[in-house]
Amino acid sequence: KPPEDEEEVAEVGWQEKLFSQFEVDLYLNESACQTPLDWQYHEEIQKLEKAGGRKNCRIFTYTDHDRFTNLEELCQKVTDSDHEVPSYLVERMANVRRRRQDRRPVEASSLKSKIITWEPSEEFIKNNHVINTPVQTMYIMGDLGPYGKLGLREYENVLCTIKVDGNGVITVKPDFTGTKGPYRIELDGEKREVWEYTIDNASAQVQPEEEEREQRVFRDLYGRHKEYLSGLVGSDFEMPLPGTLRLFMNGEIVSAQGYEYDNLYVHFFLELPNQWSSSPFQQLSGVTQTCATKTVGWDKVAYFCYPFTVEMFYTQEDEGVFPYSLPQWPVLYFEVLSLDFWQRYRVEGYGSLVLPACPGVHTLTIPTWRPVDLGTVAEMRRFFIGGSPELEDLTYVRIPSTFKGKRLSRFGFRTQTTGSVTFRLSCLQQSKAFLENSALRQRMQSVLDRLGGFSQQSSVYNVLEAFQRARRRMQEARESLPQDLISTSASTG
Repeated sequence: KPPEDEEEVAEVGWQEKLFSQFEVDLYLNESACQTPLDWQYHEEIQKLEKAGGRKNCRIFTYTDHDRFTNLEELCQKVTDSDHEVPSYLVERMANVRRRRQDRRPVEASSLKSKIITWEPSEEFIKNNHVINTPVQTMYIMGDLGPYGKLGLREYENVLCTIKVDGNGVITVKPDFTGTKGPYRIELDGEKREVWEYTIDNASAQVQPEEEEREQRVFRDLYGRHKEYLSGLVGSDFEMPLPGTLRLFMNGEIVSAQGYEYDNLYVHFFLELPNQWSSSPFQQLSGVTQTCATKTVGWDKVAYFCYPFTVEMFYTQEDEGVFPYSLPQWPVLYFEVLSLDFWQRYRVEGYGSLVLPACPGVHTLTIPTWRPVDLGTVAEMRRFFIGGSPELEDLTYVRIPSTFKGKRLSRFGFRTQTTGSVTFRLSCLQQSKAFLENSALRQRMQSVLDRLGGFSQQSSVYNVLEAFQRARRRMQEARESLPQDLISTSASTG
């Protein structure tokens, strides 16, 4: 370690310039001064020499305007390889002046005309594919050269890097020492000298009056921003009626995989059970684009990324049956078809999807099947001239809408398993039930559970309903008996 007389303490402010011995020797020479900043440093160093020289010996700084700041950012590497070649994006990120940007205000007319570049060139895309956050940088350096040989560039080491971006975020690397031990720098010379240094925050503490004034300014700023957002949203926010649940869903048909033929498209529609309704202008069906498949692993996958939006309302008709009756949940029916070069289409599979009862994002992969005929003639017909057995009613995938019986038999109906379709559904639920107080939260949760339509809950509710009815009948029978008979049975028991 260096001797104790080599210890040095320096208090540095933000963008405060402390000259090194190398800079003093450089800028005292007028022939080395070329830029206005060099001449400014030349005058400052002359003043320092007249005042008795600089007080710092080994600790000095590089501010945001110095050449070292540009070179340090330009020479940064992603890996520790000596043969690393920077990519185009790395070069662009290093060359762009991210710290100081003297942007001129753009007039409103010119801004509106340049919001969208309809035909961007390749050079335009490359030039705009960079982060352009204004950042100011400062380096606190240490001259760790041998005593009496200060000013050699090879002994300069970065002790601390301080950055402040345009959002007011301050980055100190490495962090303030605090309770941790001092940082260590080991030199590669023959003596293997080890230097230790600490970084402390020497800023004056904020007075309580100033802190309170700052908090008051922040509260006023947040209040104005809240009023601004409220003005954008407006006061005519639509709320559903009491006893009504609003279901808003942003859906996406992501992909279809595992099918026999290429050029797939999906036809789908949504069935609303009883007590469900939608706007008259709401489309409950749709057809995707025709998509060619690509081989991913062992499957051929068609990526549709087809978005659709559905808004539905559930209205509770009878409050008295709560919570024992379970309504049906909307069902999404779909069929996958293929289209060949001769415009012949084939049914590749049918499937159905019960919309999720819980709000949030759900990714579901639904397997499909298709009906088949016996014999090779049907398959040859499907291969050569297209066409295949189809369902007249798509709801036959689950329970047909026209079925009124108690048992549905599909014995003898031949099908074949095909591929699967992946959906991504983002569901949002809105109801006044969510605004009830804490005493009714358990009851409202039962409302949501009831809307789920799960069979397990249905069986539990049926058992509870039967128990309640039996208990009421026992109480009514006990009240109808004579009092002397009740007292006699009680005494004998």
